[in-house]
Amino acid sequence: MSTLSTAQEQMSVRDEKRAALGHVHEAWSHAMLEGIDGDCLAQACLFSPFVELVTTYGEDATAQFAEGLAARIRNGEFSIDLSRQ
Repeated sequence: MSTLSTAQEQMSVRDEKRAALGHVHEAWSHAMLEGIDGDCLAQACLFSPFVELVTTYGEDATAQFAEGLAARIRNGEFSIDLSRQ
């Protein structure tokens, strides 16, 4: 596989993930406008993908993935810098 096609595939995956995240944010905003509690939304939003991961990869692989989440959270991978420049 050429470097160009690999780069294009990575860009496509990145764009798809960005679009998917946009859909999640839109659904989240809509639910908040309907008065659904943020903590309740967070619980539901965590449950749904874990069901998908278990269905796709099995319980052991999903558990391994979940075990790595604590370090990723501590490393700031899920933090958004809200400072304005």
